[in-house]
Formats: sequence, C-alpha cells, structure tokens
Amino acid sequence: MPVHALDEKTVTALVEDAAAAPSMHNAQPWEFRFLRGDGAFHVRADLDRAMPRTDPTTRALHLGCAAALFNLRVAAAHAGWTPVTELLPDPSDPRLLAVVRLTGQAPPEDDLAPLYPAIHRRRTSRQPFSDEAVPDAIRDGLRAAALLEGARLAFPDTWHLQTLLDSVRDAEGRDAQDPAAEEELRRWVRAGTDAARAARDGVPVYAFGPLKERGGAPVRDFAGREPLPGRGTAVFESAPQLAVLGTRDDRPRDWLVAGQAMERVLLQATLDGLATSLTSQALERPEVRWITRDPESAMGFVQMVIRLGYGPSGPATPRRPVTEVLTID
Repeated sequence: MPVHALDEKTVTALVEDAAAAPSMHNAQPWEFRFLRGDGAFHVRADLDRAMPRTDPTTRALHLGCAAALFNLRVAAAHAGWTPVTELLPDPSDPRLLAVVRLTGQAPPEDDLAPLYPAIHRRRTSRQPFSDEAVPDAIRDGLRAAALLEGARLAFPDTWHLQTLLDSVRDAEGRDAQDPAAEEELRRWVRAGTDAARAARDGVPVYAFGPLKERGGAPVRDFAGREPLPGRGTAVFESAPQLAVLGTRDDRPRDWLVAGQAMERVLLQATLDGLATSLTSQALERPEVRWITRDPESAMGFVQMVIRLGYGPSGPATPRRPVTEVLTID
C-alpha cells in the first residue's frame, strides 16, 4: 500500500500507540499531524500543557514528546513500514519537534518491531518492588538499548545512589514549601472516584500507589499532604535499583534523543519482566540537577532517573482521545 493511501483507521491506530508513552504528570503534551501527500507524521509540542514552574525550559516536555515519537516509530515498523525520522526540521518552528516519513517495507533485521508488544504493557508502577537484583545480562541489554538511540544508561554505585536519593529528598522538601509547585502539581491530580473515572489525562487517584511507610524508593506522592480515605501503606525497597539516562549535551535535540532512548529502555525493561517508574524530582531544579551526575562518568547531563525492579505493574492511566491530538491533511 502506498504511504499516501493509508486510511484514517490505520493512521489513528499508529497515533494511539504513540500516545501510550509516559510524560510528566501524564500531561500528554503532544500533537500529531499526518500529511497524506508526504506520507509523513509531524510531531508537535503542545505548549498549553507545559509546566512553567516544574519544567521551565520544557526539557521534560521534550522527553515526553520524544517517547511518543519513539512509540510511533515502533508501531510503524510493526505495521511493516520503515520510519525515517528528522529531528527539529524547521528552525523557524520550534514546536515542530520531528517529522517521521514512512517508506517502503521494514527490513528483516529491524530492531524496532519486536518492542511493539511492550507499548501497552508498559506502565508506571508506584508500588513497592522486591530487593531482588536485576541480573547483569539484563542491565547490559538496557545499556545497549540506550546506546542505540544515542544516549547512555548507567547504574550508580552505592555512593552515587545515595547522592541521588538525597537529592530527591531535598527536591521534595523544597517543593513542599513552594506554593507554585504544589499548585502546578494539583492541576494534574485527578483525586476522587468521579474525577478519576472521567479523567483523560493527569494522574488518577488509583495510580497514586500506597503511602510509603518506610524504604528508600524515590516515588513521587501525588496526594501531597492530603489524606486519602482507604489508602494503604507499604514498605518499599530498602535499596532501590536506579539507572540514570543521560546525554553529552543539553539542548532540545539532546532532549529528543534522550526521550527516545528512555522509551526504548522502558519497553525493553517491560519485555524483560521488570516494573519501572520515572523519577525526575531531582532534575527539576537547576541547583540540584547537577548533583545527580557522577563526576567519574562520561555522561554530560542526566536527563532521567529510572527506578526498576521486580514488582507489580502499575494500572493503565487515562489517555486523551485521538481526535484531540491528531489532524489528518
């Protein structure tokens, strides 16, 4: 089938897969436009869903859009196409983050299509994980996944891990004293049964996870200081297993590289039987973010901290209707 002849059902299905990506507070800050004549998808940033207090440079917004971009590439390969991607193709239009052109048939050695089953299985888990160590072979595979997208993934040693955890606690303490940060968080919280049931974005109450009784896992508590009736407590892992994902530089193109690498790592981890969550608290403040980097590492800038291990998968979180995020011309 010629690419320009793709029907609306197929285009919609590809975007549904793309939009299963994670994003900060599940804001889903992306827009897609399919141009029939070019057989191309435009991936655009929806700045109405930006978070000026938590993400003033839109770095996290770029990461989320890039994760959706990667899912689009995987879904296209699964459908038999070869996705050719160009990042930031128009300097005069910074909201246009990428163009993906579908060409020909996917080559037999394609490494994207095998990731497809994980797109809708990947969930953010705010549940406790076990202390069972992730085997070295799986860690090596996750490092390789990041490298395929031009980023690096490292597993901190004991000293660096403790520094990361201290940085997260420091960032959480500062946010708790920042009314603007709390107000921005509340915008994306869907507390209450009715709000959670009707949600199309944000983090619903059923995805908050239990209240941490003790343990070192860096899990953001979306309930804040508000008590939730019926919410249980749990003991989280005492020695959380974290990975840091980073790039050499720290420009919008690097953020798009990092977001695609992040999603490839998350999909591969899902296929490997791991549960995952993302930890960005220590990266949201410039005065704290630099501490997350291991000075002995060649990694220039940490873009995301990934918590992984063996434990229950999180629940599916709501998604915006495709009609809100897709335009077909």
